[in-house]
Amino acid sequence: MVGMVIVSHSAKLAEGVKEIAEQLNDGSVQIELAGGVDGDIIGTSPVKIQNAIERLKDKKAILIFFDLGSAVMSSEMALELLDEEISGKVYLVNAPLVEGVIAATVQASTTDDIDSIIKIAQESKDIEKI
Repeated sequence: MVGMVIVSHSAKLAEGVKEIAEQLNDGSVQIELAGGVDGDIIGTSPVKIQNAIERLKDKKAILIFFDLGSAVMSSEMALELLDEEISGKVYLVNAPLVEGVIAATVQASTTDDIDSIIKIAQESKDIEKI
């Protein structure tokens, strides 16, 4: 099984993306959130991301989706806080947040091939390929 972390500067945005993806999730994907920082402040927290990843530590692979560039930096910092056993199965996915999470969720319901899941998420940039 695959796990996903939605990293967003807004907790509400992360929750909304998860809400849509869960409508298409057959239970194959565990989706965790790392949106905003404490107190509903806009921003990202490496510790919040680390905690979300650690909740998925038993998954075959963990895909991180993010909304803006600094969310990537926070995700990279979170990876540095993890044990190598966990960080070695984490993938930062360069894909549109909404379309990427949804495409990956659907793909993960048909296969556990990480490369194909990431590829379909990345191809969601080009709607004509989907």
